[in-house]
Amino acid sequence: MPARILIVDDTPSSVKMLAAKLTNEYYEVLTADAGKAALKAVEEDAPDLVLLDVMMPGIDGFDVCRQIKLNPQTTHIPVIMITALSGREDRVRGLEAGADDFLTKPVDDTMLFARVRSLVRLKRMLEQWSLREETSERLGFKVDTVDVLDSGTGIGAHIILVDDSTVQKSNIQEILGADNHRITVIDDYDASGKIVDIGGDVIVISLSTDTDAPLRLASRLRSLEPTRQVPILLIGDTEDMDHFIKALELGVNDYLVRPIDKHELIARVRTQIRRKRYQDRLHANLMQHLSMALTDSLTGLHNRRYLTTHLASVMGRMPEQDKPVSLLMIDLDHFKKVNDTYGHAAGDEVLFEVGQRILRNIRGFDLAARYGGEEFVVEMPDTPVEVALGVADRLCEAMANEPVKISGSKDKISVTLSIGVAESRDGNETADKLLKRADEALYEAKHAGRNRVIPTPPKTARDAPETRPG
Repeated sequence: MPARILIVDDTPSSVKMLAAKLTNEYYEVLTADAGKAALKAVEEDAPDLVLLDVMMPGIDGFDVCRQIKLNPQTTHIPVIMITALSGREDRVRGLEAGADDFLTKPVDDTMLFARVRSLVRLKRMLEQWSLREETSERLGFKVDTVDVLDSGTGIGAHIILVDDSTVQKSNIQEILGADNHRITVIDDYDASGKIVDIGGDVIVISLSTDTDAPLRLASRLRSLEPTRQVPILLIGDTEDMDHFIKALELGVNDYLVRPIDKHELIARVRTQIRRKRYQDRLHANLMQHLSMALTDSLTGLHNRRYLTTHLASVMGRMPEQDKPVSLLMIDLDHFKKVNDTYGHAAGDEVLFEVGQRILRNIRGFDLAARYGGEEFVVEMPDTPVEVALGVADRLCEAMANEPVKISGSKDKISVTLSIGVAESRDGNETADKLLKRADEALYEAKHAGRNRVIPTPPKTARDAPETRPG
């Protein structure tokens, strides 16, 4: 689907010419000739990018941009302000209003299209983050609204400055230092590994006499996972426009032309910091929601959903690896009595402690999960049943020999475990069948007197009944 571009300009000839150029580049073009019409089009037509003239009747471009960015529904739409105004004060005013770039007429077509492509890519990436937030909300997770404008003033960040010019880097340090940034200076354009280790919020790269070196560095940083999403700002001269265009295609987020205006540098860096913090918050939310979706909140172990998915993957690899998979199905004996005697809060403490003891008695590559209620499962890849039985016996003894201490009480609760063990060497066996066999072994352990380990019963064993011992 082609990107949708809204052109806002009260000069028909300018609109017609720009629309023809964008259409020729296969963009879908919308137009508006005034500020109010532009705001209406932004809300109703959801463009992917707005090309906005500054000088218009009624609401000027600065106010239109500010209103677009203040609206949570439209704040992620990139805005490029295009104007005949050439003063740096106007450019800074546009950036402070929220514009993603400020271009002066006559605009070089190649630069404009490179900027449009760059910002459309950014917008679509932000849309994907927003969709993940919506998915989390539909799954029932509480989602706090996160917005670029809520991501602070863009100060107090860690800036990595790559510059081999003594005078210029001192000037940049002084300018950015006024925003309380911590600045790490690197004079080596081959130091991508060092930059990854440092892990800054924004990377500022100055073009040097060897202009290919900074571009190679930017390309390398975009290819490395830790720095793939870190904003990069390029600084160069007017004659470096070809390099700026190439840099935008490589994934550089923004550029600045010398001589450096301190207010413009500050405004552009703040924009990138706010956007980075916004992405970081969305990413943190996603990781939290994934953890909540796949982790049992009481014990901190993986939950049943994660276990069944992971076990299916492990079983699927068996035909290739020809190694056994063993499973422990664990149940607390008479757990209902614990809840009835000591209360559910004490019961929760017992479940948590059982989870911790399971973790202490299995190997690092084994997977422990709370299967439901007072049941736990341990998945042991590349493990024969003899080893699994040894682990199960050790766990059973560890639980029986050390009662669980309850907080706020002198009482200690004696808890024992029943464990069923199943092994699979059959590459055609499914995860569900292996779980069922382990459950059958657990059923036998219960009926054999509890507090014991039983391996998989024979294949002819009856199916476990719906009602099982507690």
